[in-house]
Amino acid sequence: MEKTPLDSNIERATGIRRVIAAFRYSMQGLVRLWQEEAFRHEVIACAAAIVLFAIVGAGALDYFVLAILMLVLFAVESLNTAIEELVDRISPEISTVGRHAKDLGSFAVFCLLCANGFFVVYVVVGSLWG
Repeated sequence: MEKTPLDSNIERATGIRRVIAAFRYSMQGLVRLWQEEAFRHEVIACAAAIVLFAIVGAGALDYFVLAILMLVLFAVESLNTAIEELVDRISPEISTVGRHAKDLGSFAVFCLLCANGFFVVYVVVGSLWG
């Protein structure tokens, strides 16, 4: 009978070793995500928004909300990339289900891009005319 991952003899890290391993896995994910042009554009947009906020004199709360929105965007972009990779691995041929999965992930990213854009416009307009 084939072993399942739960039956593995591999010793699982615990305590601080587990935290270090989780951090290492996260950094490997970041390195992989950096290969995505869309993510690099989002990082540039984040830097541009920070500069724009500095120019218009945005408040600390505005920076905080921007940071939260950008982190959520980066997380959703990561999940979207994971979905794309899994679909490409499991179903390399063109399929309706695979296309739908990729389109839904893309739409999730689009929604957050809109939320970030609306927030930046709100802060800039509010700072200039408020």
